[in-house]
Amino acid sequence: MTETLLVRPETARAPAPMTPTRWRVLRRRRETHDTCTLELEPLDTDGMAFRPGQFNMLYVFGIGEVPISISGDPAQPDRLVHTIRAVGPVSTALCARKAGDVIGVRGPFGSAWPVEAAEGYDVVVMAGGIGLAPLRPAIYHLLQHRGHYGNLVLLYGARTPRDLLYVRELERWRGRFDVQVEVTVDHAGAGWFGHVGVVTTLLPRAHFDPEETVAFVCGPEIMMRFAAKALMERGVAPERIFLSMERNMKCAIGLCGHCQFGPVFICKDGPVFDFARVARLLTIREL
Repeated sequence: MTETLLVRPETARAPAPMTPTRWRVLRRRRETHDTCTLELEPLDTDGMAFRPGQFNMLYVFGIGEVPISISGDPAQPDRLVHTIRAVGPVSTALCARKAGDVIGVRGPFGSAWPVEAAEGYDVVVMAGGIGLAPLRPAIYHLLQHRGHYGNLVLLYGARTPRDLLYVRELERWRGRFDVQVEVTVDHAGAGWFGHVGVVTTLLPRAHFDPEETVAFVCGPEIMMRFAAKALMERGVAPERIFLSMERNMKCAIGLCGHCQFGPVFICKDGPVFDFARVARLLTIREL
């Protein structure tokens, strides 16, 4: 498996890539103390076809726009779902939207998790913190086409139990007999009875054949570096380890240069890359 297996599909999008279409908030759900999930319905189109791993630019009228990964089900193009952490003025405004409010959406943009190319392999999904959101569409696809894959493993870590996303969904996935779900936190209180430690400490518990495994990894860059290192030490080839990168994206079409990462642009060439392509770049501080 090589970099050419990354999917950069031509999917339905606005007539002009810089022109947002209007979407109405159907539901807002609080995930954690600083993170919410918005479910949107289209006003100007019939929906939006997207691939697992792609992102949209979400626009709050009068404030600005930010890139947010799509966290919903690719099989439901008439509903867009985005999980957003409030860290700046635009993301804070997005988390303050209520049912009935209208926002602008540009997209979808970027490359995708190679879920079709991974058919026949064991698949290991490793997520840290809000990194589970960009992986969620891939998990939906893997579960909906469960018979096309070997062992399926989800390893998820967060700082504390109150920082875990999609807790009820994690419980449902963990209750299945055809997927291994392991969850850990860095710091736990008296009410936590699960694993404690960084997400890479879960790898020895995971059941997969490293020579026949594809890995999808998303989280803080330092977590992804150590996750890729641990996966390779286990025997997974670097070209079969895929990461979703995050940079300050402005235009989403490779014109402004804000998201340049060495010789590539995250918005246009990513956000999903195989580790072999970006391994050297990840070692350079503040690239």
